[in-house]
Amino acid sequence: MTDAVRLLALAVGAMVVIYAGLGYEATYAITYGAFALMAAMVSLTFMWLWRVRATPLAGGMAFSWAGASSVIGWWWAYSYLNHPALMFENAAFFVCLAIYFVGALMHFAVIGRSLGVRRPLWTAPVAGALAISTFLYLLKIW
Repeated sequence: MTDAVRLLALAVGAMVVIYAGLGYEATYAITYGAFALMAAMVSLTFMWLWRVRATPLAGGMAFSWAGASSVIGWWWAYSYLNHPALMFENAAFFVCLAIYFVGALMHFAVIGRSLGVRRPLWTAPVAGALAISTFLYLLKIW
């Protein structure tokens, strides 16, 4: 845990230095780009682990990291390409989110199996998140 806290402090410090020297736009572009690329590499590693059946969590991790890479990569490309009209409100973005959703579902399935939770019940966190998000959206538009 201490190593994680130290790494977090180092990462925050590095971002503060980049921000102080280059500003928000450069910090966003550099860190989002790096994270999108690292997430893709992590996803590929977990896809390999899933393929060789090294751990039951590998599938969920592969999809989760692929979703992170896709979503963050989309916004990074959108910003880098100066907000192209083709990417604005493009339904193809939902494919990125769907990959992320599948990763979450696979995680909850493994967690549910580990805890002995029956199959439909492990979807409760996902259903709850969708219900809360829908409720907040409806509050906003009313």
